[in-house]
Amino acid sequence: MSRDGEPPVNEESGTGPEPAPTGGGTAAAGVPGGPGTDGPSTSVPGTGPCAEVRDALTALTALTARLDREHERAAHREAVIDRLHAENQRLRRGELQAMLEPVRAALYRLHDQARRESDRLAAPGPAAPPDAGATALLLEAVADDVADALARLGVERFTVEPGAPYDVSRHRPVAVTPVGDPLRDGTVTAVQSDGFEQSGKVLRKAAVSVGKLDQGAQAGGNGAGHAAKAGSNGGGDGTQSGQKNSGLGTDR
Repeated sequence: MSRDGEPPVNEESGTGPEPAPTGGGTAAAGVPGGPGTDGPSTSVPGTGPCAEVRDALTALTALTARLDREHERAAHREAVIDRLHAENQRLRRGELQAMLEPVRAALYRLHDQARRESDRLAAPGPAAPPDAGATALLLEAVADDVADALARLGVERFTVEPGAPYDVSRHRPVAVTPVGDPLRDGTVTAVQSDGFEQSGKVLRKAAVSVGKLDQGAQAGGNGAGHAAKAGSNGGGDGTQSGQKNSGLGTDR
């Protein structure tokens, strides 16, 4: 048994109590500079201001590398966009040239026809008057060549026949022709130029002359008809009265 205030004694080993440590605390095992030791104080590796600076530099380096990669991607995208734009422009120019090829071919034919006709008329020799029929055929061939070139571009020519009803959606009136026949009122009397359409949409209306009923001519015609009818009726009455008089004279 131990006395009050004294550490217990190990009875089996027979050893006395261990002395209390001095210096204000126990030294940490294996840690230099710990509490209760007189050795120099050192910091644990990986901690302190130097480690924070190294971490910041590492983060900045990674951010710089990432920004460089983003700049490279942006430059690559710009190069791709520029290349696609250039290819698109080349394709559009090629399509435009392909669309204009029929027009050029038609103009070549028109040039050759006009040149041949000019050379024929200017050739030395007896001056022969130009043949109206041949000139008409030449001009008709020129018009057909132009219509064929437009058809290759998808533009179709449509014609209008005189006597057809006037259609405001397809006809453009350029003149008014007085007509005495009520049946010709509001119809096409003459065609000045053909019309052109594309996929059902009228691009240019046909220029036509439209007939309009002449009220004065109709009134004059009605008056002449009434006068002729009245004259015929009066002549008939005179004949009948003469026959009666002759009859009466015979009776006498």
